Amino acid sequence: MRPGDKVICVNDKIDPDKNEEIRRDFEIWITKDKEYTIREILDNNGIVTGVLLNEVHNFPKFFKLINRFQEPAFAIWRFRKLNYATAPAEAVSEVEELIEVNKEELVKSK
Repeated sequence: MRPGDKVICVNDKIDPDKNEEIRRDFEIWITKDKEYTIREILDNNGIVTGVLLNEVHNFPKFFKLINRFQEPAFAIWRFRKLNYATAPAEAVSEVEELIEVNKEELVKSK
């Protein structure tokens, strides 16, 4: 995954023992099955890779574990990259060309 990628949330569950901490750190939480766009990927000093999302902005907090202020990031494992099926431009062009040829043949045959 990288910034700009479309992802879907596959896990929005919060462990009961972490509920208070999560609610304190995140004003806005993610929603399962909702699509998001990765804004930034944070390595968090190798502790857990996190992502910031275009659709969600939380206030920066000081995190003792990484010894700095930053926007709370969502664990990357909570998301799956979406791979939309898109046709290359030349394939679309060929299809449009075939449609035009078929239209011309229809007109000639009438």
